[in-house]
Amino acid sequence: MAAHKPVEWVQAVITRFDEQLPIKVGHQNTHTKVSTEHNKECLINISKYKFSLVISGLTTILKNVNNMVTDIWRTHHLGHTGEQSKDCLRLDETMLVKQLLPEICHFIYTYREGHQHAAELRASASAVLFSLSCNNFNAVFSRISTRLQELTVCSEDNVDVHDIELMQYINVDCSKLKRLLQETVLKFRALKKPAQLAVINSLEKAFWNWVENYPDEFTMLYQRPQADMAEAAEKLFDLVDSFAESAKRKAAVWPLQIILLILCPEITHTISKDTVEDSKANKKLFMDNLRKALAGQGGSKQLMESAAIACVKLCKASTYINWEDHSTIFLLVQSIVMDLKALLFNPAKPFWRGAGSQSADVELMMDCFVSCFRINPHNNQHFKVCLASASPSTFHFVLVNSLHRIITNSHLDWWPKIDAVYCYSGELRFMFSDTLNRVIQGAATHAPLRMTPSLTFKGKMTTSLKFKEKATDLDTRSYKCLLLALVKLIHADPKLMLHNPVKQAPEMQSSTAELITGLVQLVPLTNTTQLSQEAMEALLVLHQPETIELWNPDAPIETFWDIRYLTFLSSVHE
Repeated sequence: MAAHKPVEWVQAVITRFDEQLPIKVGHQNTHTKVSTEHNKECLINISKYKFSLVISGLTTILKNVNNMVTDIWRTHHLGHTGEQSKDCLRLDETMLVKQLLPEICHFIYTYREGHQHAAELRASASAVLFSLSCNNFNAVFSRISTRLQELTVCSEDNVDVHDIELMQYINVDCSKLKRLLQETVLKFRALKKPAQLAVINSLEKAFWNWVENYPDEFTMLYQRPQADMAEAAEKLFDLVDSFAESAKRKAAVWPLQIILLILCPEITHTISKDTVEDSKANKKLFMDNLRKALAGQGGSKQLMESAAIACVKLCKASTYINWEDHSTIFLLVQSIVMDLKALLFNPAKPFWRGAGSQSADVELMMDCFVSCFRINPHNNQHFKVCLASASPSTFHFVLVNSLHRIITNSHLDWWPKIDAVYCYSGELRFMFSDTLNRVIQGAATHAPLRMTPSLTFKGKMTTSLKFKEKATDLDTRSYKCLLLALVKLIHADPKLMLHNPVKQAPEMQSSTAELITGLVQLVPLTNTTQLSQEAMEALLVLHQPETIELWNPDAPIETFWDIRYLTFLSSVHE
């Protein structure tokens, strides 16, 4: 049948896939889940040869369910097959624009916070769009460019900027980022303020898409500067600088302006000098104003916060440049990094931009922490601040998650490894034990608390920054989030918690036993499934043969059996 009637056969598989979506059948049992996964695998395999048919069929499904809660994330894997499919390269871009793109974009635009599956829908739709843009960039770029052109002649103040925001979701390499910059330069001045702000926000995210997906290209930019990239970035810097007439507008554009300067290596070198030519004076003035605002001399809390964001981005971008290239961008980093750390890591006055910004504040602190580690892993004053037991729990959360990011995302050769902070293993073990005790005590005095995957840990961790008040359900949730982060850290690199360079054998065995017994206590918890599961994963890693040898290098076998006996007694007692 498949050989003689490929269209009918593909349609039959798509129909079966459609009929088994949760929106159609409701709750799925094990059998229906397995069947759905099987159909999904079939579609992925078919799409390698009949991509057009599969995409057309899925587009029809999306159209039919666009006004309902749907399982768009199940198309995520199919979106990624577009990277490999030869048929995709031949796919008519007009079909993508007219059929698939509007449906995918609908899920990015429509489902905002408050919808049950808003975050999942947006994330999956964004991933599909990213994959499609790898081989069909012109189709997406045309949609963005067309909307920009429409808005240049639009007289309304309230305009739809959704298509402009597509910039932040697409795959961009160096040449594609250059096209986006050049297109924006041509049309920025004629746009209304809402559209200009949308462009400013989206271009910044497009930059990070480029750096994180093509780090070698960004590194090369500082070895061999590109005149046309620098020209477009400088022109847009000047346009945005003219736009920033008030303090409020300055605060909105500074994060993009620092990115545009970063794209101009020769200008970053020029403005590090005492005097500059007139055409570069506004760039030097921008950096001077940034430093003043960061130090609290800008006359506005809003400018100080924006300066912090911009400076974190400068530090982060600099880590993608090899120190051996001796770029003057590092002089700019050195001129702001001390004030930046003083602002973000002040336990007496935690950085806080107000209600609703807590998750973003924590992410900003984590970016700063990781960047500072990569710039100089031995300049660790902020590390000690975050470790201090008297510091806010937010600081502990930032520390642990930053360490996890350093372990799991270390793909550039010159980025330092986590072993640079093995010397703090004792303090981290103490944090684990202390947090574990708080969670267990909280579980005994409060109703069971369920950690739902729909809520981000950062969000719950930072709902309140006043951590020194009496214990509440909120505190218990916060400590559970910190404990989960610590367990994930153990899972990611058990050596970090097992390192005992100066302790005697009995002390090493005791600290290892305390760590493992603590994890064992978490396994039977039924009201925190994710924490229990992660504890089991951490225990499995700790029981790898090469890791068991680290429990107590002087007597690994004896220590193994002693600790196994202790954990057995602990589980019986429980």
